[in-house]
Amino acid sequence: MIKKYLHTRFRVSDMEQSIRFYRDVLGMEVLEQKTSPRGSKLVFLRFPGTECELELCSFPDSGKVEVPEDLVHLAFEVENLDNCIFKLKHSRIPITEGPIETSNGTRFVFTEDPDKYEIELMQCPR
Repeated sequence: MIKKYLHTRFRVSDMEQSIRFYRDVLGMEVLEQKTSPRGSKLVFLRFPGTECELELCSFPDSGKVEVPEDLVHLAFEVENLDNCIFKLKHSRIPITEGPIETSNGTRFVFTEDPDKYEIELMQCPR
């Protein structure tokens, strides 16, 4: 059966805009960029603190990506949620929900990448 989680693929409408979001805003590391045999542009980014990756795929001939609301989201633990909120606002990236604090002290917000894939940023109590 399964030995190890490797990556998730998200199809994106604008590769450069998506790279800027995941690299410059979220701080993911670009590992590899290539073109598949069928012509898709592929970019692999590493999730911080893991060996797992996010594969972005751009295939313009298939049209604009339309992600239905609440279909899927990525969740990341952050060191300081207030710093993340500041960076999102400074980058003009909307916070779609939150900040919310749970009864155990966990705080989180939701935002979206350029194609509206939801991103949850969560600060856990120490």
